Amino acid sequence: MSNQKQSKLNFLLNTVPPGFLVDGRFLRAHGFKSKSVGDYLLRGWLERVGWGVYRRPMPAQVTEAVPTVISAGASGDSSLVPGTVAVASMQRIMGYDFHVGGFSALALLGHLHHLPLGRGAHGPTLHLYGDVPSWAGRVPLDVQPLVHTRALFAGDSTLGIVDGDRNQLVDSPDLSVWHYSLRVSTSERAILEAIDELPNRTTFDAVSQVFEGLTTLRPTLLSQLLQACRSVKVKRLFMVFADHHRHAWREHLDVSRVNLGAGSRALVKGGKLHPVYQIAVAEPYLPIYQSSAGDCAETGQPLRDDG
Repeated sequence: MSNQKQSKLNFLLNTVPPGFLVDGRFLRAHGFKSKSVGDYLLRGWLERVGWGVYRRPMPAQVTEAVPTVISAGASGDSSLVPGTVAVASMQRIMGYDFHVGGFSALALLGHLHHLPLGRGAHGPTLHLYGDVPSWAGRVPLDVQPLVHTRALFAGDSTLGIVDGDRNQLVDSPDLSVWHYSLRVSTSERAILEAIDELPNRTTFDAVSQVFEGLTTLRPTLLSQLLQACRSVKVKRLFMVFADHHRHAWREHLDVSRVNLGAGSRALVKGGKLHPVYQIAVAEPYLPIYQSSAGDCAETGQPLRDDG
């Protein structure tokens, strides 16, 4: 093997941990030719997991020792790539600019104990926001990726996105082995992204269950995110949940500069109009003083949908 070929192979082995992924774009950008990739496949230095997507195989002795931690992920199926490994590969090795958000970030941060990231061949949903490669939905993952834009927030679209504390990623042994963290939404941003899924992809009760545990949110960051949020629906619903759960941080939340829009919004068919935030919600989330006369059909006010 020539020195140049050996140098490229060393780069690959030093850059890509066993079990992690690279794609054709990454390989071409670093000078790997199709012939070299084919040779690596024949020699077992890479294995194809999708069209133009490759995984560095686990050493046999490691695969036998920890079959459900790195090589097989949470499902125990060695043909599946753990969602956390795929995300770390795309973010930290290939340089794609996206983050894990919404309910998926809340799960990683320990707020959804009943919905860990990576269980079963068909779920749960992995919410990704930003520049995600199209092949992410075509490789065999133990999660189902759902890609969103970052359009929910204006201005600095990365507000409230951080490198997740690896000590919090308790359900991600794949990452702790290789010292990778993930780019994730903070709890403050993630709950707004999760609320944006109402009413089509989640329920009031599901959001409320998570909201109940969000006792340590930072009011300064929340205020900044609410000001940057483009969705009147999301901002109003956040305030509905905040008033409903009455966490200590609510008293310190400055909403004086948050644009909550004008007019009434329809959200829940047959719901009732919240008297403060003027959005139709499920009845249990109305203030306790709201009478049954507040049914949307009886308000006499035109309601319009809002995204």
